[in-house]
Amino acid sequence: MGSKPQIYHEKQVKELCALHALNNLFQTRNTFSKSELDTICSRLSPNVWINPHRSMLGLGNYDINVIMAALQKKGCEAVWFDKRKDPGCLDLSNICGFILNVPSDYKLGFVMLPLRRRHWITIRQIQGNFYNLDSKLDSPQLIGRNTDLITYLKEQLECKEKELFVVVSKEVEEKQLWMHQYSVNNYQEVQNNKGNGACESDHSPSFNDCDVECLRVSDVSNCAINGDNF
Repeated sequence: MGSKPQIYHEKQVKELCALHALNNLFQTRNTFSKSELDTICSRLSPNVWINPHRSMLGLGNYDINVIMAALQKKGCEAVWFDKRKDPGCLDLSNICGFILNVPSDYKLGFVMLPLRRRHWITIRQIQGNFYNLDSKLDSPQLIGRNTDLITYLKEQLECKEKELFVVVSKEVEEKQLWMHQYSVNNYQEVQNNKGNGACESDHSPSFNDCDVECLRVSDVSNCAINGDNF
């Protein structure tokens, strides 16, 4: 029997789940720090009194733009996964990991408040198995092998409030190698038949601006988040 893998699992502090998700993705303590993410916020929206990319209280609550900009500093891109697709189209050999955005209840101490917030979760492969590295878990949750992951993602994406981002290298994103080639060809054929390359607006991620950890996706092109605004 093989030894248990060493897994870095950062736990939840304040509203820093985006920071934890990034560090858990790269499996290294302090891959990013709170101050680095705050600096990215300031770069994305300079000269503003209230930065729209983080909590006005300074507790975290970073949005998708901050995560994407942080990933780009490491030569990676976050691609929004269109839930109309079957996760079976994913080429897992070319994917670094996944970041899942989910609704989350909010507690103040032991009191559950009637607020719906949002939460960032990392899923990635470690020594052949995929793990849920949710910072709210006591320990990493084993998902299993490739087929187990596909089943898990299908179950997660049945919830309309959940959104999945595929983390890949810049080269993989540019060549769309994160999908199996037959899926890319079929998708491009459908888009050509429509006469344009944009997703239908009804299927784009939509979140209330007052949600904590909301996705502020400014542009969805070809069913992928465009990072040109950074």
